[in-house]
Amino acid sequence: MSALISQLDTLWAPRLLSVLRIITAFLFLQHGTSKLFGFPHVAFFDELSLFSLIGFAGLLEVVGGLLLVIGLFTRPVAFILSGEMAFAYFIGHAPKGIIPLLNGGEPAILFCFVFLYLAAAGGGAWSFDRRQ
Repeated sequence: MSALISQLDTLWAPRLLSVLRIITAFLFLQHGTSKLFGFPHVAFFDELSLFSLIGFAGLLEVVGGLLLVIGLFTRPVAFILSGEMAFAYFIGHAPKGIIPLLNGGEPAILFCFVFLYLAAAGGGAWSFDRRQ
């Protein structure tokens, strides 16, 4: 049992960190493409100005999401995106109530803390950061 745990730790933990980064980045990227390119379509973003707070968030989500998918500049990008999600929660969700389930803020909180973890842990075994 000890050998299995050791193998999970040394062999699979860095790979699963990369899987977490890639899947999270793809999910996050959808928010940006929805805002900037209308795909997937969300009616709320139909008249979005690029020079608005939500437009700037979309730009961060597309550029940051793409960088995280490939694992390039993972730590600083994840730190910036973690901050973006903290702002998103406190500006967009917390004013609707304190309970995240009721104010729709659960995704923002999860993204915030996954990105904060990636800022500390790095991109994992399968990232361009690892190749440098």
